[in-house]
Amino acid sequence: QVQLVESGGGLVQAGGSLRLSCAASRSIFSSSTMAWYRQTPGKERELVAAISRGGSTNYADSVKGRFTISRDNVKNTVYLKMNALKPEDTAVYYCAADSVGYTRSGSGMDYWGKGTLVTVSS
Repeated sequence: QVQLVESGGGLVQAGGSLRLSCAASRSIFSSSTMAWYRQTPGKERELVAAISRGGSTNYADSVKGRFTISRDNVKNTVYLKMNALKPEDTAVYYCAADSVGYTRSGSGMDYWGKGTLVTVSS
């Protein structure tokens, strides 16, 4: 049973924008902190942004001011709006959910999506 489904990845030129979406089952979404992570080959998975049930947000320093995480509690969907994209933002982006909170590495998160690839060309 698929719990989290990401969409919105693709190829974009540097300086461009993309919006990622992650649709979750209602039971998970309503009780969870939602987060976006990313990973590139040979590198550890890293937190991009997280948003609590109450709407508090946290961002990796590398994306502050460029990315915005938000959640729609009616559509049970979390978004990641990415502006001013850089080639170093190229990665597979994963949506995750957890009833307690989030971790920097993603370890311990309860649920994961399959990921969506974002490629930023220079």
